[in-house]
Amino acid sequence: MDSNDSLGRIPLIGDRAPDFKAKTTDGWLTLSEYGKDSWVLLFSHPADFTPVCTTEMCGFAKRKDEFTALNTKLLGLSIDSVYAHLGWIRNVYERTGVLFNFPIIADINMHVAHLYGMVQPGVASTVAVRAVFFIDPKQTIRLIMYYPLNVGRNMDEIIRALKALQLTDTVPVATPLDWQPGDEVVIHAPETLEGVQARMEKKEEGLVDFYLLKKKI
Repeated sequence: MDSNDSLGRIPLIGDRAPDFKAKTTDGWLTLSEYGKDSWVLLFSHPADFTPVCTTEMCGFAKRKDEFTALNTKLLGLSIDSVYAHLGWIRNVYERTGVLFNFPIIADINMHVAHLYGMVQPGVASTVAVRAVFFIDPKQTIRLIMYYPLNVGRNMDEIIRALKALQLTDTVPVATPLDWQPGDEVVIHAPETLEGVQARMEKKEEGLVDFYLLKKKI
């Protein structure tokens, strides 16, 4: 039994991503194997053959190369059969020319959806809300996004957040409001009086006060 099952709660930021084996449009898949040495975006949609979901899945497909360049694999999910998924993939490709070129989990028994808190009874008990889990190469959940059934996601924000996570893993900084790649970042504040005094005496460009220093890297 997964630790999150035993705790009776959905996974949170900083938790190890609950592992699972599931049937997908690319065959059987185990999360820990699929995400080995790469990031994974695990995202759910309410149902196949629905309008908002179709636009979102097309968005992921069209920008798959961007995710690949960021060492990130896509993994979709809905509580539909693999046959429904395949029919939907074929229909969308015929109508739009966009191919959903990533695996989609057929979560008929809702195991993965419940494991990740994608089914929220206050909204609906038979479909998954629009969730996105950012899972790093160490299988740690780094960011979670939840959207209601009637609000589509923003692909630019998903990619922006992924780039921010990857940057802050590489350099000990934080990203401010509306940060985009190439913008100034926030240098962590000193945690000692000596550090505060040193920062204020140095008077670097971008210094607002001891707790806020912005600079390009």
